[in-house]
Amino acid sequence: MKKLASFLMVTFVLLAYSSFSQFTLKGTVISKETKEKLSAKIELNKLSKSLITNEDGSFIFTNLPKENIEISCMASGYKTFLQKITLQKDTTIVLEMLPNVTEYNDVIITGLSRSTELKRSPLNALLIKKAQLTEQTSLNLVDALKRIPGVDQISTGTAISKPIIRGLGYNRVITLNDGIRQEGQQWGDEHGIEIDEYSVDQVEIIKGPGSLLYGSDAIAGVVNFLAPKPMNANGIKTQLLTNYQSNNNFIGYSIFNQGRRKDFFWNVRFSSKMAGNYRNQYDGIVYNSGFNEYNGSFQLGIQKKWGSSNLSFSTYNSTINMVEGERDSLGSFLVVNQNGEENSATTSDLNGYKIGFPHQQIHHIRVANATQVKLKNGVFHSDIAFQKNIRKEFGDVTAPKAIDLLFDLSTVNYAFRYNLKEVKKWETAFGISGMYQQNENKGIEFIIPAYGFFDIGAFLYTQKTIAKNWNIAGGIRFDSRVLSSDALRLDTNEMPTLNENAALKFDRINQSFNGLSGSLGVSYQVKPSTTIKLNLSRGYRAPTLAELASNGKHEGTFRYEYGSKDLKPEFSQQIDLTLLVNREHLTLEVSPFVNQLSNAIYTEKLVSVLGGDSIPDPNDPTPAYQFKQQNALLFGGEIYIDFHPHPLDWLHIANSFAYVNAQFNSKIGGNVAYMPFTPAPKYRGEIKATCKKWGKTLINTTFQFSIDHYFAQNRFAENYETATSAYSLLNVGVHTTLNLFKKADFLFVAIQVDNLLDAAFQNHLSRLKYAPENLATGRIGVFNMGRTISLKMVVNF
Repeated sequence: MKKLASFLMVTFVLLAYSSFSQFTLKGTVISKETKEKLSAKIELNKLSKSLITNEDGSFIFTNLPKENIEISCMASGYKTFLQKITLQKDTTIVLEMLPNVTEYNDVIITGLSRSTELKRSPLNALLIKKAQLTEQTSLNLVDALKRIPGVDQISTGTAISKPIIRGLGYNRVITLNDGIRQEGQQWGDEHGIEIDEYSVDQVEIIKGPGSLLYGSDAIAGVVNFLAPKPMNANGIKTQLLTNYQSNNNFIGYSIFNQGRRKDFFWNVRFSSKMAGNYRNQYDGIVYNSGFNEYNGSFQLGIQKKWGSSNLSFSTYNSTINMVEGERDSLGSFLVVNQNGEENSATTSDLNGYKIGFPHQQIHHIRVANATQVKLKNGVFHSDIAFQKNIRKEFGDVTAPKAIDLLFDLSTVNYAFRYNLKEVKKWETAFGISGMYQQNENKGIEFIIPAYGFFDIGAFLYTQKTIAKNWNIAGGIRFDSRVLSSDALRLDTNEMPTLNENAALKFDRINQSFNGLSGSLGVSYQVKPSTTIKLNLSRGYRAPTLAELASNGKHEGTFRYEYGSKDLKPEFSQQIDLTLLVNREHLTLEVSPFVNQLSNAIYTEKLVSVLGGDSIPDPNDPTPAYQFKQQNALLFGGEIYIDFHPHPLDWLHIANSFAYVNAQFNSKIGGNVAYMPFTPAPKYRGEIKATCKKWGKTLINTTFQFSIDHYFAQNRFAENYETATSAYSLLNVGVHTTLNLFKKADFLFVAIQVDNLLDAAFQNHLSRLKYAPENLATGRIGVFNMGRTISLKMVVNF
């Protein structure tokens, strides 16, 4: 027995040593063409480790386990390098990089059970890196995505934007904050995304149903805003970002500190934005269009042989003015003073960073934990988060502290996933995810009832690489949601009462919704430069409480909404086909799609029994709408082509075009069946010239000129919206990185001029397009922002 015990003990120790052996991986990054040593970012995808190489291109990872490792290497102006190795001893490698601009070798994680090369994933996905976000001008997080083919934004002024993917938005697009669902009041037009723009390291976008891993609401797509990965080596880094934009005197800054001590790492950030009223040629300075924002976050984590765990905390705080657009006979915006008197806006009213009326205050707190544990037969992933979203609306300048609307939303998110070890090249994962949510009304106005719901869903996902050229992936998921809200009665003073004879504002709701979703896709690499993808997917979305039970006017939307408690879940059935060509001097992507949307929910404008619009409150002539549903068909796609001719490898000529046609099965108003607020077709052309080295100081100096042309949108839903004229926006810019104080990336500087010719325009998806008429000019609504000059600097210490 003693010999047997000794044998078992020795065997256990050897197995443990084999499982947790620690190895070193080191190497150098060079240009394959010139053999020049490059500064690059190295990531070990499965291990969540990353680092920036030294100036001589060298790098080293220590304390690595014995297992298959996927290495990603990214350097500005070069194609992402991917390599898989089996780490069984201390290893030294050389990573040779090829020049490129458009990346299809990048690795994504959104919508998949593990990190996957972009061109091998059957999903129609794309990645926006930190450099792309930093180079351009934007006023909010979603605004930073406006130039991506197939992605648009529905906006209310400059501070509020919501993503639209291929014609669908609101609760049909899931927003993830570092892989966890972001939950605010996203059902409303005047409610934006409560994530610090400067905290985002990269963005992954899935075009098409993503319900398989994320449950209800992802029938149009998924936008995942990812935070910076932890440092691999011991040390501390600090970064300062500043941005000024001339049109509305926007000032933004963010300070970020990141560090590591052995197995422990941290990230800390503080950000701030403030903007005055914006201006354009037709409206001049737009009264009450400014905003301010203050954000903070930190992350603490640990990485060990057994896996990793991190705890993150973030707070988002914003005050946003809301444009009403009423003007006098001379076209001046009207301002109500503290005595309730209406006057024309003065220079003092229009300038500065004042908070006017109406406005809203948003406070969003998020605490999250993400944990990975390596087990014998796989890896266990756990994501748990608590979110508190408090939204207040102030509309009465004579009682400035009176809160008209106050939503207090609490959300608990959970997701547990187990990734099995690879078996005969099959990589399989299964798990459950969902959330518990409760929303309370604490203001003096009520447009939706207080409610609570519980979500749970179970999924199975698998993928396999066949003969190196074929990739197949698919899975299935079932979701269930239970939703309830109490009845609300109001007395003659519009205050809640228990008197059963009082007016009924909201009826009691107790409903459940179930949905089956899934996907099946394949990618085929015809040759190293060409890939074809086909993906079939089904998405599911339960009706929101706002769609079931709304009863009130929404500030900023210029309409009164009624819910319908008999609504059914939406289901989308989508086919995606994608062709990718990525050659040395040509990049091409063609991605058509067809989406059959069953039980599509929309708002129908109500007609009075006397004819004309139905007006619930004669003292506030806002037209009434009610939520209805019917089937719809959407089709369209995107084309992208980037030409970089030899020997002018520094020159890139890129063009893209996006189009979507969305129609209901039956007419919804007038003589048409068009879905309301379908984005206009858009074209983008861009010319970029890059000098990789200019002397000893300037690196990757890039001059760029672009045009964004939005075609006229004449396919509009009558009684809901109006046609929108075509317009073109010209943009120019230059950016460079300065090698100073022995740091290759010490200072980044970007100067950008958007809307160079100061064109006056209205985007078809702007809510301010339906503001009151300018009596002096006869133009309806408020126009978008005019020319703006942006200066952005990033300092790395």
